[in-house]
Amino acid sequence: MATFDITTIVQSLHDARHRWRQEQSRASEPGGREFPSRNALAAIIDSLKGVLFPMRLGPPDLRQESEDFHVAHALDGALHALLKQVRRELKYNAGLRGQSGHEAGRALDHSVDSDIDHDALAAVRAFAAALPTIRSLLDSDVMAAYQGDPAARSVDEVLLCYPGVLAMIHYRIAHQLYTLGLTLLARIVSELAHGATGIDIHPGARIGAGFFIDHGTGVVIGETAVIGARVRLYQAVTLGAKRFPTDAEGNLQKGLPRHPVVEDDVVIYAGATVLGLITIGKGAIIGGNVWLTHDVPPGGRIAQAESRVGAFANGIAAA
Repeated sequence: MATFDITTIVQSLHDARHRWRQEQSRASEPGGREFPSRNALAAIIDSLKGVLFPMRLGPPDLRQESEDFHVAHALDGALHALLKQVRRELKYNAGLRGQSGHEAGRALDHSVDSDIDHDALAAVRAFAAALPTIRSLLDSDVMAAYQGDPAARSVDEVLLCYPGVLAMIHYRIAHQLYTLGLTLLARIVSELAHGATGIDIHPGARIGAGFFIDHGTGVVIGETAVIGARVRLYQAVTLGAKRFPTDAEGNLQKGLPRHPVVEDDVVIYAGATVLGLITIGKGAIIGGNVWLTHDVPPGGRIAQAESRVGAFANGIAAA
């Protein structure tokens, strides 16, 4: 029978973890396992999909006369499960602050635990209150996909089959968590969709109503991107940063605006890369495979050949 030197490997892994935790001024694993669970979040999001769209994404045997009962039962379970994960994130954040010296010795204080419970409950109540608005925004996204794709035969097909719609369900939920300061939970929710669809939307991005991602694979939308209403993107579009400012010590400065602003009714075709804090004006059309780092005025049309020189085409390249 084969044997392995398990004891030596386990000790070496222990030593590696110890070095990492000693070297980081903000340790990545305060409190052991007291951080949100990716598996738990996946189950919560599945429940919330059924709450938002019970007859399409809820139980297959659900009848319309039982719809409200199902929504109430599923919502209660999802919110209580979410409350547990919110507490974990807040406790995790308190541990980070304690280890960085800002709240030394308070991470396990009873008053801190009481504050965490209060803040967690307030956050989950605010999230729950936002669900009707999230549903309305998702309705606009579904209709944008149905109206924008000649291959779509019904809104049900769009809701059940389109990866861009799945990504937007996750994004709308994640963005609400993000605005409540639950950034780790928000990232987990968005990354669940990223893994399933290949669409990477940072939960910090701000996206208006009626947003449609056609095909979707390879789309990237950065943290500080701002997108207006009725915008349409095709596959492999990137709304990214052009440069990353650093402080005097060479560390990346976080949270600064660095992604594009895309105004209402813009269309960006497949493979376009739009970088930096630039503005794409209302109604502009960006052609396929364009590399764009400058502003585009309202109604402007950019084709691949013109994108490098900043000229505006009379028409756009085929996409």
